[in-house]
Amino acid sequence: MSIPAWVQVAMGGATGSVLRYGMNLAVPRIAGMGFPWHTLVINVLGSGMMGVVMVWLAHRGHQHLAPLLMTGILGGFTTFSAFSMDTMLLAERGQHLAALAYVAASVLLSLAAFALAAQLTRSLA
Repeated sequence: MSIPAWVQVAMGGATGSVLRYGMNLAVPRIAGMGFPWHTLVINVLGSGMMGVVMVWLAHRGHQHLAPLLMTGILGGFTTFSAFSMDTMLLAERGQHLAALAYVAASVLLSLAAFALAAQLTRSLA
């Protein structure tokens, strides 16, 4: 019996959210506070993982796991809303250059992580 997609998304989303919460606790202690390192690291890491999972599922014929792994776990792990909030908080504190750097780094590094991970996974498949 297959698990309905909405159940996979719910289970994966809970898992991804807990993983993100753990990263939120761990990363600031490592990298220091003031700049939203935790959200940047999570989104870049999640984007890279999305590239790997997308290619892996396609090459292995396991698209039925996409709701669990991609929408659920990785969707729950990465967060655009926190990215938006962190950007606005930096701007509201008058740290406009940091806000701009954060937006640029988040978008460019996340896209690069996705592309690199997908390409590496394709070369191994």
